Amino acid sequence: MSARRSDWEKYLLGSVLFAALLIGGGTASGLYTDTVIEISAFVAVALAFSRTTNQPIPGSVLWLLFLVLALFSLQIVPLPASLIAGLRPEALLGRPWLIDETRFISIGVGRTIECLLYVAASAAFFLGMMRSRAEQVYGLLPFFFMGVMCNGLAGAIQYSLSDNISIEGLLPFTINAGLFANPNHFAALLFVSIPFVIYYGLFRGHLLSSAIGLVALLLLLLAAGSRAGVLIGLAITVISICFLSARSRTSGFGVFALFVGLSVYTIGAWTTINAKQIDPTFGRAEFARTTFDGIKENWITGVGFGNFQKAYQMYEKEEMIFSAYVNHAHNEYLEIAFEGGVAAAGLIALYLFLLLFAFAGIRRDSFQKAAFLSTAFLLVHSLVDYPLRTAALAMTFAYMNAIIFHRGNAERMQKPELLEVDHNGDKLFVPVSSSP
Repeated sequence: MSARRSDWEKYLLGSVLFAALLIGGGTASGLYTDTVIEISAFVAVALAFSRTTNQPIPGSVLWLLFLVLALFSLQIVPLPASLIAGLRPEALLGRPWLIDETRFISIGVGRTIECLLYVAASAAFFLGMMRSRAEQVYGLLPFFFMGVMCNGLAGAIQYSLSDNISIEGLLPFTINAGLFANPNHFAALLFVSIPFVIYYGLFRGHLLSSAIGLVALLLLLLAAGSRAGVLIGLAITVISICFLSARSRTSGFGVFALFVGLSVYTIGAWTTINAKQIDPTFGRAEFARTTFDGIKENWITGVGFGNFQKAYQMYEKEEMIFSAYVNHAHNEYLEIAFEGGVAAAGLIALYLFLLLFAFAGIRRDSFQKAAFLSTAFLLVHSLVDYPLRTAALAMTFAYMNAIIFHRGNAERMQKPELLEVDHNGDKLFVPVSSSP
């Protein structure tokens, strides 16, 4: 059977998500792989927007995206120097533009523009999904699973070969886990997949394959050795089973078997965590303290998105300067507040409010619940890391938010589910029972 024309947006947007999961695992600036993903996202969304649709997008979400892009734009617009003077230290006033009386809020305009394109591509991908039908949004799940499986297969091969698992030359960054430069980000992709794997088994009738996939994900998390990933992976598995199985027909024996498996996994997780040093004398806590010092002196305007590394050095203690430099705060919220100021912190609060409000409106759709769990745990992981700085997880984050905020899912649960089939060249809609 040939692909239906009405589904070409699904294949187009799904290809972008799959490509991001394959080549978007780097965190360094100026990666050509990120540029390829951004261009493909813009092209795919432009083609998707060329088609008319009656799928509404919540106005609050549009306003949030507008305010985010407006904040980015404000940082790269030359302003009178008198407006910025006194709002930050003299060393962080930035360079003049054309004449000495003008300054940029961003201390590194090039990096801010790069971040603007990065965020705009993710936002465009999100809007493209919001304009799609609910069935097409769900249709991207296989593309997501394929990307996760490719990363999991790469990780399994790496961990089975030797202690030196780094791969150089394949991508413009050194691959250290799966297809990611950072093992923590590889672990993040694994644990955000867990709710969808459980959903796929409980509500789509693929319990055996889902159980196999869940075991594989948990074993890969242990092999990756990410402390945060191990803890969150265990927590998200338990919560997902309890949260999603409440309305399923899974037998008590199946839940008990999963509980026994989780108990064995807990022992392995505890061993992995104890085998590593919990925190050195200076580590993430010191990063947070230094970043907070920078926030206190730049809380009004911020230093410009993408300029954390440059500005952080201004507040770093002398005894904390080593050959290895700090490139991120390892706390996404502190880093965003440092770079964007009070306005960025306010936008984070607004997003969290909208997310909770959307979750309160979720009644029966377990697909949206799974997306909310994945999003929530990725946000929790952002307290100790910077997973959203990778294009792979940024596009995944956009996809999960599209599932949560998509209004078509609620409408789909209120009416019988229709399956579109081809019959002698005609399109027929056959009613099928909707999943809980």
